[in-house]
Amino acid sequence: MEFLRAFVIGGAICVVGQVLLDFTQMTPARVLVSFVTLGVVLGACGVYQPLVDFAGAGATVPLTGFGYLMAKGTQEAVREKGLLGAFSGGLTAGAAGISAAVFFGYLAALFSKSGDKS
Repeated sequence: MEFLRAFVIGGAICVVGQVLLDFTQMTPARVLVSFVTLGVVLGACGVYQPLVDFAGAGATVPLTGFGYLMAKGTQEAVREKGLLGAFSGGLTAGAAGISAAVFFGYLAALFSKSGDKS
């Protein structure tokens, strides 16, 4: 049942993104920024946590989950370090995911051949 909830919630988030791309003039970059910002706002307000508890990876893997992670990390860092935590908490919380993205992007660049798309 856990996998089904994750699939449905994660899929619903992705469907919203696809609908925004197909039926509005929003570019993929604006959808990306909107989803991350929405995750930060919902995470900071405490609204996203129940969704994470219900859907697990279905809520934490999409872009809104990255925003939620940054908001949660910032809140914890502010609690521990004060104002300085507001500047370091989000990056500290997301460091593993960011590092993995850079590492695997580098590997893909090493093992793939670049070429013109036309």
